[in-house]
Amino acid sequence: MSQVYDILVLGGGPAGMSAAMYGGRSRLKTAILEKGKPGGQASTTAELENYPGFFRETTGPDVMNEFAAHAERFGAVFIKGTAVDVQLEGPIKTVKTSDGKEYQAHCVILAPGAEPRLLGTKGEGKLRGKGVSYCATCDADFFEELDVVVVGNGDTAIEEAIYLTKFAENVTMIIRRDEGQLGCNKASAEKAMGNKKMKWIWNSVVDEIVGDELVESVRLKNLKTGEITDYETNGVFIFIGTVPKTEFLKGSGVKLDEYGSIITNELMETNIPGVYGAGDANRKFLRQVVTAAADGAIAAVAAGKYLEEVETFREKVLESALPVLVAFWTPQVEASASAVATLESFVQNNAGKVSLVKFDAYRDEKLSATYQVKDVPTVILFDKGQIVGRIDGQFTADDLNKLINK
Repeated sequence: MSQVYDILVLGGGPAGMSAAMYGGRSRLKTAILEKGKPGGQASTTAELENYPGFFRETTGPDVMNEFAAHAERFGAVFIKGTAVDVQLEGPIKTVKTSDGKEYQAHCVILAPGAEPRLLGTKGEGKLRGKGVSYCATCDADFFEELDVVVVGNGDTAIEEAIYLTKFAENVTMIIRRDEGQLGCNKASAEKAMGNKKMKWIWNSVVDEIVGDELVESVRLKNLKTGEITDYETNGVFIFIGTVPKTEFLKGSGVKLDEYGSIITNELMETNIPGVYGAGDANRKFLRQVVTAAADGAIAAVAAGKYLEEVETFREKVLESALPVLVAFWTPQVEASASAVATLESFVQNNAGKVSLVKFDAYRDEKLSATYQVKDVPTVILFDKGQIVGRIDGQFTADDLNKLINK
């Protein structure tokens, strides 16, 4: 643990690598902690048709390799490891890995991604890897000229099913909705409906996956009639959503929702200063490579601004030899600008006794929130790094004298 990174990214998927690229490009010392091959779920997607600018025979692994090269091009470092414990409060964050190592950083961007949601039906666990799969790219070639079923009706399910038709003899979709009702985008739905190798079973769920050593069939339940039927198949591909990989964050102080997703604002900030969330582990409307990349970019830029604010505040306020008047103001408010003029005159008349540091209350939102600035102007007096007094709202030179003398 010889160095403290400016930004430590937990997770090397599209969100994490995008964050690292932006962090490195801003000349911030940036590292990515990733347990496996960079790319996350995107690296298991055979066809990546909806990432802007990449639509001609583009594969997930190819695009993710470019992401990694781009991050390294700007100086980001990849570290092999799995985060198991984090200490995120305070100015220095510490991340412990499963191999006993520790890494420290001023900012942490949480981008652990998500993993496939299990169906939870009988036989699923027993036959996982023996015909039950959650990754078409990984396993499609095992089912060449065989029959498979796909459970799910969203974008991922339909797109992966279309990919499976390149290998399997038949791909049967098990859909719990009424006939013709899919949860995917219209372009994928039309493409799937027109694929002659795809079959459809509506208003049904998989009640059991049957087989001894390998998948032999699925037991289907019709949701309208309650009828149970056996349907022969060689494989079951399950695409019913994802679960955020945030188990290691429980007890860390980071706010999660009831599903374990990271709660962030529009700047990807969590409830802990200097800690950000990005990608599929966030609570969000759309989970795609393009939104993950955007999350990572926003998080890294926000982290850079936070670091700049913290460094400026540390040097000019907390480590100042003189008492410091910290003024929170904004040029858009005339009374605020007038108050700053009063402050500047006061400090000039008290040269050698007190110094002045100004922050724009709107631009430096994090500092304003940290010191509970509700009015502009607000003046806070620091001495030896500690708050010794403050004035919220308008003031005069006499008020400043009283503050200093007190």
